[in-house]
Amino acid sequence: MFEKIRGPVLLFVLAFMVSGSAYAKNLKPRLLLESGDWKAYMLTENGHKVCYMVSQPKQEEGNYKRRGDIYALVTHRPSENTMDVFSYVAGYSYQNGSSVTVSFGGRSFKLFTQGETAWAEDAATDKKIAAAIRSGSNMIVKGTSSRGTPTKDTFSLKGSGAAYKAISKECGA
Repeated sequence: MFEKIRGPVLLFVLAFMVSGSAYAKNLKPRLLLESGDWKAYMLTENGHKVCYMVSQPKQEEGNYKRRGDIYALVTHRPSENTMDVFSYVAGYSYQNGSSVTVSFGGRSFKLFTQGETAWAEDAATDKKIAAAIRSGSNMIVKGTSSRGTPTKDTFSLKGSGAAYKAISKECGA
């Protein structure tokens, strides 16, 4: 699975998440841990630590011809006092005004979309999603592409607890 998470691709995802600016492509993430189906990284942005954990789906469903790389991330930015920020990169542009559902067994959360990325509405929801990732066994993300194609991605959460501990320790969370 992780053979798909390559430096340049991961840097692109991070550059998009960090700020979308040109300098972001010069960031060099350092692998903290690979555990189960998750990897934990740290990088320095403008002299400040950014720690994140990332995974890709075990199963992708949808009637699409072409789709880019898919990533689920949890990010800590202690210099901005933000922890547990959940983001989801779909590998396609979302339908305007659409929302995404992320589910863990019986619990579901609604995310808002912009371009190829979906986020929680607030920090409280981010914290709940991060906790569900650490304690669950799988995560299902459902969204709709700009062409109206529904998708369903299933993630294993194996190793997410260890990855979360690694980013939290590194970033002092």
